[in-house]
Order: sequence, then structure tokens, then C-alpha cells
Amino acid sequence: MPGKHQHFQEPEVGCCGKYFLFGFNIVFWFSVFLGLIFFLELATGILAFVFKDWIRDQLNLFINNNVKAYRDDIDLQNLIDFAQEYEDVLNTQCGYDVRLKLELEQQGFIHTKGCVGQFEKWLQDNLIIVAGVFVGIALLQVLHDHRAPPLAQ
Repeated sequence: MPGKHQHFQEPEVGCCGKYFLFGFNIVFWFSVFLGLIFFLELATGILAFVFKDWIRDQLNLFINNNVKAYRDDIDLQNLIDFAQEYEDVLNTQCGYDVRLKLELEQQGFIHTKGCVGQFEKWLQDNLIIVAGVFVGIALLQVLHDHRAPPLAQ
């Protein structure tokens, strides 16, 4: 009839269909964001390798500025103390009667290497472990779809 409007009803999706579409949507966006994070990590690694001298200079500047503010923040003080104890760095005035010992004995107590140099040495000594951790994380991110249930793929 010319004066009446016809209403068309859209086909309804059942309850199971809605949950299936919702699950597919979640898995899709999870995969997109995981891929984005993976490529950002990859780009960061490449840029860190290319600009390693600039990063070293920035790290030196950061450490020098924080050492100057050593007494201002107790958390910073604890962090610097931990790093110095863990990496055996910078303590030429390290205690009572240390310089009275023989030179070979002093080497176990007196440390003259800086934080950045020790960190670089640690990275070189543990390069396989550090690279293995990064490759493992990358593999987990890339291969996450293969371990998902068949409906989620």
C-alpha cells in the first residue's frame, strides 16, 4: 500500500553466533596488537644496534646525572648501591685497611671500572643468554596462533 511503510527485519544472529563472532574479534585484535608489538621490538633492536654509540653516550649522561643526585632520593641510592655491589664497580675507597693488603689481594676489593663499561662487558659475556631471551619472546609472539584452539584460528 502506498501510504504505509514497510519494515524489514534484519536476520537475527543467535546467541552462539554472537559469542563466536565476539571470540573471533578478540583473537583478531589480539593478533594485530601482538604483531604490532613484535615489529616495534624488532625495529627497536635494529635501531639500538645502529645507534649503539649514541645509546652509550645517553646512558653515560643518565648515570652521571643520577650519581650527582645520589643523596636526594633513597630509592635511587638503593638502586645505585645494588648496581655497584652486583657489578663490582667504582669503589676505590672501599674500607678500613684495604690498601695495606698485597696488590693481588686488593684486586678483589678495589674496583675501578665504571657502570657503563661493566654493563657492556656483562652484555658481551652473556650475549647468548640475552639473545636467546629476545629470540624466545619473539618466537612466542610469532607462533602464538599455532597453539590456539582450532575455533580461535
